[in-house]
Amino acid sequence: MSKVKTYIISILIPVALGGLVGFLISGSMNYDQLNQPPLSPPGILFPIVWSILYILMGVSYGMLKTRALADNEVNLIYFVQLGVNLLWPIAFFILQWRLFAFFWIILLDVLVIAMIVKFYRRYKTAGYLQIPYLAWVLFASYLNLGVYILNR
Repeated sequence: MSKVKTYIISILIPVALGGLVGFLISGSMNYDQLNQPPLSPPGILFPIVWSILYILMGVSYGMLKTRALADNEVNLIYFVQLGVNLLWPIAFFILQWRLFAFFWIILLDVLVIAMIVKFYRRYKTAGYLQIPYLAWVLFASYLNLGVYILNR
């Protein structure tokens, strides 16, 4: 498979799945109606940030794939964290399980750290490109907990 095709597929997978989840939860998005903790960004920022993060995720994974560095261990952590990521908004918005969603996103925090370590050990740039993702997920963890506490 050509490098360009590998990158396109690697980017399309998280972007398309993220878009699908965004579509599925769009009718349940009540973020602006919730009491929010300090530093909460406007709701319009979330799809923009997530799109960028999904692209970076795909680029990082593509870097590993094109260099034949994506073994079973890398594939497992990458796709498990992506699955956990994609299930979080369902728990938070559709099911409105805010406390469960908080513990779920803590799991995501741990998985993203593990992914960064695995990516970094194989190709440093692939690991570095995931630092914004970790920062955003940690921030989202704070927001999730804040929304839970302020809206019980």
